[in-house]
Amino acid sequence: MRDPRYDILFEPVEIGPVTARNRFFQVPHCNGMGYRDPSGEAYMRRVKAEGGWAVVCTEQVEIHPTSDIGPFIELRLWDDQDLPALTRISEKIHEGGSLAGIELAHNGLNSPNLISRETPLGPQNLPVVSWNYDPVQARAMTKSDIADLRHWHKEAVRRSLKAEYDIVYVYAGHAIGGLHHFLSRRYNNRSDEYGGSLTNRVRLLREILEDSREVADGKAAVACRISVDELLGDEGITRSEIEDVIGLLGEIPDLWDFVLGSWEDDSVTSRFGPEAEQEPYVRGLKQLTTKPVVGVGRFTSPDTMLHQVKSGILDFIGAARPSIADPYLPRKIEEGNLEDIRECIGCNICVSGDFTMSPIRCTQNPTMGEEFRRGWHPERIKVRSTDSNVLVVGAGPAGLEAARALGQRGYHVSLAEASRQLGGRVTRESKLPGLSAWIRVVDYREQQLRKLPDVDVFMESEMTADDVIENDFHHVVVATGSHWRRDGVGRWHTHAVPVDEHADVLTPDDVMAGLRPRGNKVVLFDDDHYYLGAVVAELLAKEGFDVTLITPAAHVSQWTTNTMEVVRIRKRIIKAGVHVQVNRAVTAVTPQGVRTVCAFTGDEQFVDADSVVLVTARLPQDGLFHELQSRESEWADADLRSVRGIGDAWAPSTIAAAVWSGHRYAEELDEPPAPGPVAFRREVTGLSIEPVEKFSVAPLATAQN
Repeated sequence: MRDPRYDILFEPVEIGPVTARNRFFQVPHCNGMGYRDPSGEAYMRRVKAEGGWAVVCTEQVEIHPTSDIGPFIELRLWDDQDLPALTRISEKIHEGGSLAGIELAHNGLNSPNLISRETPLGPQNLPVVSWNYDPVQARAMTKSDIADLRHWHKEAVRRSLKAEYDIVYVYAGHAIGGLHHFLSRRYNNRSDEYGGSLTNRVRLLREILEDSREVADGKAAVACRISVDELLGDEGITRSEIEDVIGLLGEIPDLWDFVLGSWEDDSVTSRFGPEAEQEPYVRGLKQLTTKPVVGVGRFTSPDTMLHQVKSGILDFIGAARPSIADPYLPRKIEEGNLEDIRECIGCNICVSGDFTMSPIRCTQNPTMGEEFRRGWHPERIKVRSTDSNVLVVGAGPAGLEAARALGQRGYHVSLAEASRQLGGRVTRESKLPGLSAWIRVVDYREQQLRKLPDVDVFMESEMTADDVIENDFHHVVVATGSHWRRDGVGRWHTHAVPVDEHADVLTPDDVMAGLRPRGNKVVLFDDDHYYLGAVVAELLAKEGFDVTLITPAAHVSQWTTNTMEVVRIRKRIIKAGVHVQVNRAVTAVTPQGVRTVCAFTGDEQFVDADSVVLVTARLPQDGLFHELQSRESEWADADLRSVRGIGDAWAPSTIAAAVWSGHRYAEELDEPPAPGPVAFRREVTGLSIEPVEKFSVAPLATAQN
């Protein structure tokens, strides 16, 4: 039963003409599926609705070809051809019992229009503010362009009603919405009635809100998503300006959705910001309007959620990432199962789906993005189809998830861990600077394992091939992890670099085990390009070592451009005193330092160092797997039917990939294989039935010699 303290979170709340069944609101968020995988998105959103989110929204939906943010894959509502995909999503949300929200967006200066090849539009002549620094400029909008934009938005609202959405968004946030660009002094230097004073800069937002209310005509609520502070001081939107904006427009929309700054500011990882970090920026705004307000803060604690509502900060608990980590979070609070919540770790691997144009994924929730493709569900799993028992060797993220999901299916599972701790790399990495929230990956699974009667956990149990074969296991899954190389092999070097036998060389494994460089001057060579190199450099610098980080990439932790951390990482290590050399690779290690080479010219330099930390590539710890494979002739007598490798023991990757690998093993054990080479459902683009000639505007010409 629900704790009565949380009753207020389950009160219905009116949003204009519609009513939300509770205060849990999945705000619009991207997912890397969009117009390419609409059924994948539809089923993903339905699961959230089933899980108790009273409002479930789409991502930003491009309303016109001049609002094309390719290569990113979002939803489109350019014309009626897009209605079936949008309708499927709203239908699935309704099937789950929730209100469906659609975030209509003309992205303005954020639209390079690489696919449509239309000219971008903005408040002034400026280069587009896309993430890829596209060599494209927007044209300053004329009064005619503004009239067109209002028309396009009204048409999008009409189509949204046809697609049966309950809440229609007007998007003016994150420095992505084109209306944000009109509102901000950073982008708007117009001298007409749409520029200059705040009243003028807010004019277009007012007009589109009023247009949307007129078209919605009580059939759907109108929401306004707006940045409450650009964090640029007087050069951009400020909190005091937003207070005035709400004073001018406060009663026009049916709901206010408050966001902070740019997307990077609004979705800060746990490494750089705590839960509810945005509270100081939002507090007090609710008192300026009678309309309900929603905001986010990577909320995972029910008590923090309660504070937001009882303190009058928010009416709705907004969430993107926590709703991804646990689509059933509201239902678990309602049913009193707080210990079952899969808390978001704030790693932003979900965000990377958008930046890599691939289906969304989650470290905590391996079923995210697989609801339609593979039929996976975050809370339900098919019951076992045989009486097989399973040995899982290794209790890192892959092994823990495999054991948990197998136990949920009803298999008898023996989980053997060689050390005294569960969690493998997660337990070690979560002790590094800024990564403490990542231990939730272990905590959740350890707690769930305690509830499964058929899962036995054996600590300090290093398994040999003889142990496996002699103990009557039907299936063995090897999840023994990986270790960091100490020979420099990675992306830049595919063969070992010269390392003098007298040089002091460490790996991240050594540092996490408590070993430290023998001298004060340390070079860290990062050819991994994700988070760990910078984290280890920061750790050593804070402990007093003189650290130089060298990387062949253009940025420190280059891949974190996909998790929106790269700027904060660079700032953090600069403040820690780490020296940085980008676009250089270490080519040899000596007792006195390292030889390096320029990534472009090949020019060599020598960097003095007492010790070197190599963060390059990893090797799977797959000895047990290969030994068991080599003894396959003995399997039949031992009634051993399969041996599989998962996670880093199969192929080192991210923690999210390891958890997914463990879950996939559990889902597929004893099940019939996929009928073809593709192991998941996919939507394939249909060929147009329209003749090409229909779109020709002039007779075809023949090239002349």
